[in-house]
Amino acid sequence: MIIHLRTVWALLFGVMLLALGNGLQGSLVGIRAAAESFSATSVGVIMSGYYLGLFLSSFVTPNLVTKVGHIRVFAALAAVDATAVLMFPLYVEPIWWFVLRLTAGICTAGLYIVCESWLNAAVTNQSRGQILSIYMIIVYGSLGAGQFLLNVPDTNGFVRFIIVAVLLALSLVPIALTRIEAPSIEEAQAVGLRDIYRSSPLAVVATFANGLGQSAFFSMGAIYGVMQGLPLAYISLMMALPPIGVIVSQYPIGLLSDRYDRRSLMTMLALLSSMIAIASIMVQPYSREILIGLFTLFGALSLPLYSLAVAHANDHLRRDQMLGASGQLVLIYGSGAVLGPSLAGAFMQRLGTPGFMTYMAVIYTALGAFAIYRMRQRPAPRRTEGPVQPVSPVTTPIAAKAMVESLREA
Repeated sequence: MIIHLRTVWALLFGVMLLALGNGLQGSLVGIRAAAESFSATSVGVIMSGYYLGLFLSSFVTPNLVTKVGHIRVFAALAAVDATAVLMFPLYVEPIWWFVLRLTAGICTAGLYIVCESWLNAAVTNQSRGQILSIYMIIVYGSLGAGQFLLNVPDTNGFVRFIIVAVLLALSLVPIALTRIEAPSIEEAQAVGLRDIYRSSPLAVVATFANGLGQSAFFSMGAIYGVMQGLPLAYISLMMALPPIGVIVSQYPIGLLSDRYDRRSLMTMLALLSSMIAIASIMVQPYSREILIGLFTLFGALSLPLYSLAVAHANDHLRRDQMLGASGQLVLIYGSGAVLGPSLAGAFMQRLGTPGFMTYMAVIYTALGAFAIYRMRQRPAPRRTEGPVQPVSPVTTPIAAKAMVESLREA
């Protein structure tokens, strides 16, 4: 594995810089929007722009890569992304910020597409699982660490945006200088959305629910902290700990899901997440520290649910259908992700501070209830005997979709 790490270290270093900037950008835009007295509904719509861009990028980026290559696409997207970030403080207006957030979503998702598809092809089957696990640790850890950059002093409102732009620009350097050859992708079996739903309704519903929940969690979490009057240091800590918590929780959750019925584990995690959300509502007037602890636990338990949904879908598919199904699941996830921040913002506009966790409780209670319903409809699927593997998203949803689109271009 050490030999392969030496080969891909430039990609991993570039991803680290990209994730640092992306982690800071999401919370920074939300906090600045709240400081500019944008309504919770407006902030939700602005933050949804990022996920609309992420959704669109899954169609746009693969075509660009096919025409001009990975490095050129990465360079172009990094430049546009950094430029968009720098333009936020120039004109403080909700519609303009929505356009910039949309642009940032297209570019950032495209940057991940290039890095992940490249990394996936650069390693061998023997080391792929370990390298991609290291990749996910870097992504989650950097997303969390980026939140602490919110504490950088910024008297004129430009400094933190400049830091994001610098990190995005610097991520280009190791990628542009890498000597790893561009990936080639083999043909896969296309799978229709109706086929996936027929084989596993729970996987489809869970993927959509995770899009609704996870996008709102990362986009509106900082606004939730602002509405509670938390100091910036507390908000940065609150947003940093959940991604770090996923690093700890993802592997044991994956092991359990490989040994027991994934539907039971999804039910338990969804309902536990809902209970934690409700507990957060009751705790928030009394203790900031306990609230941050509950917020971290909520993220550590709810965020791995997407990988469980993908694994559950694969349990009902042939091996040659899995990649094609991932592309369809991305469309479902993206649809939920586009709606999530706007719906959460509407809850917060209507209910005030408790609206954020009320929204989360509704989403994950509904998911848990549907999982229970599905368990009563049919027994657990039979699994092939073999070593237990951790269930984790080896690529982000967008990268999976990009790989499918690349297959169609081939």
